[in-house]
Amino acid sequence: MRRRPLPLPARPFPAVAPAVTAALLLLASPASAVPAVPADKPQVLSRWTQTAAASQDAWLGARAHPADWAAYGFDWSTDYCTTSPDNPFGFPFRAACARHDFGYRNYRVAGAFQANKSRLDAAFHADLERVCARYSGARKASCDGTAWTYYQAVRAFGATGETGPAQSTAP
Repeated sequence: MRRRPLPLPARPFPAVAPAVTAALLLLASPASAVPAVPADKPQVLSRWTQTAAASQDAWLGARAHPADWAAYGFDWSTDYCTTSPDNPFGFPFRAACARHDFGYRNYRVAGAFQANKSRLDAAFHADLERVCARYSGARKASCDGTAWTYYQAVRAFGATGETGPAQSTAP
């Protein structure tokens, strides 16, 4: 069966308003187009991974509302204190471990892990020391000793490569 070409209209298509043209182009753009990550992502990541209490507080605030930071593509997953207890001897180290995971995972993705590892470990220790500051006497000494042990463990055994598997446990 032979196909016949469709007849052309007698006159050209009417001019399309520029706004309609722009809308059509927008709809025709590829579905894989991903919005750009904000240019200040490295600064935000750095601000949230410092040793100061203000850095920890800023990160905790952001962690409570990760959807507000979705455009940045941060990895909020954590396995908390990995194979160590999250609350050794009743000391609540879980949040410090989560922030440490955040730093490790996001600096790995950025390809800047080695350059930041010692600071991330120091921030972890500072977070643990803030937990221990809530105690006094023998309880504080016990907490400080436990915090020092956790810090030494991440210094010695914390991930050393730029890439590595990130476990996807929700925050």
